[in-house]
Amino acid sequence: MAHLGRLLVPLAALVLLLWAVPGAHGRRSNVRVLTDENWTSLLEGEWMIEFYAPWCPACQNLQPEWESFAEWGEDLEVKVAKVDVTEQTGLSGRFIITALPSIYHCKDGEFRRYLGPRTKKDFINFVSEKEWKNVEPVSSWFGPSSVLMTTMSALFQLSVYIRTSHSYFVHDLGLPAWGSYLVFAFATVLSGLMLGLFMIFVADCFCPSKRRKPQQQPPKKPSPEFSQPLKKVEEEQEADEEDVSEEEIENKEETSKDTPQSAIRQRCVGPSLATEKS
Repeated sequence: MAHLGRLLVPLAALVLLLWAVPGAHGRRSNVRVLTDENWTSLLEGEWMIEFYAPWCPACQNLQPEWESFAEWGEDLEVKVAKVDVTEQTGLSGRFIITALPSIYHCKDGEFRRYLGPRTKKDFINFVSEKEWKNVEPVSSWFGPSSVLMTTMSALFQLSVYIRTSHSYFVHDLGLPAWGSYLVFAFATVLSGLMLGLFMIFVADCFCPSKRRKPQQQPPKKPSPEFSQPLKKVEEEQEADEEDVSEEEIENKEETSKDTPQSAIRQRCVGPSLATEKS
């Protein structure tokens, strides 16, 4: 019986431990998890978002305070969320996360960066006393829903895809590093050619090119062999024209001289004829 009592004590302790551990791990967290698929829910209501990484010591120290603050979310009418930047690279690109942990406040699609102390009390005061109104909001150009930040998110996701593809080529397929670089270089050139063809097609659709008219050829200059006879012919024609003009001038002068004399003769002859008739 003594041996049986000694065995029951450790067994009871083990049962209590096993019963307590699931209860501790099964505790429901009030912190919501945001991903690249459901991040648009931030655009409605009031949110507090933490960007963290599992390997970051500062993020690990912040987790208890963030969990305690999330318990007040229902009373403050604020939704508390977190984003793992190692898993959600698109979201880290939308917000351009350069330091960890980073905290943002969002109110109806208007984002502000939180730079105050990182304690539960300070988080609660920031929301309850509306201290976020004293913080300048992020410009609409750099908002997570803007075209610029959407492009940045795509670039971040592309960089992760390239990194995973490189590790797949090198570690899984056994290609050398330079072979992987050649694959990416070929893919870059091919994508550039395809993009260029697409841009040309779009340009032709919106601005079709006009057909060019055939250019008229300029008149050919005469060769030097024939230029001298042509010059002589032109000089002779000019000389003939000058002679003709001189003759015309002389004829005009003669006619002008004859007209007054004939008029005088008529005047003289007229009265004499009248006297003879009488």
